Amino acid sequence: MSDAIQSLIDQNLLRRTAEIYAAGADRRDKALWRQVLAEDCVIEGPGFTSEGRDNCLPSLDALGTMFRATQHRVHQQTVIIDGDRATGETYCTADHLLNNDDTILVWAIRYQDEWRREGNDWQFTRRRLIVDWTETRPVTLGVGA
Repeated sequence: MSDAIQSLIDQNLLRRTAEIYAAGADRRDKALWRQVLAEDCVIEGPGFTSEGRDNCLPSLDALGTMFRATQHRVHQQTVIIDGDRATGETYCTADHLLNNDDTILVWAIRYQDEWRREGNDWQFTRRRLIVDWTETRPVTLGVGA
């Protein structure tokens, strides 16, 4: 396989890690996070640092306590691949439905990411969450909410 084709495959797989991470957050699904978090991963954000996959997974429980629901949308991603390691930046918008009223808290996020290839897959070794800005707005809940 040519280097160009392998690069395209790797870029797609790296984006997929961000999409699985987002789905895991919204579903509070620790099995999904286990797929994409390396055992030695570090997740950092405003006011917190979690080191090691087992210490990162409880973040999903915290999301479930703080918010009725969340919805993360992955946008553009830039990556630099160097063999079995990669670095990059992933943009995301995260909507958080607050528990106490029908208000949405929106975060404009940039993740500073580092990955390592594990077999045929890529896993995060570090995710640094940067919140560029927040917005709150009322929401009308639909059927099934």
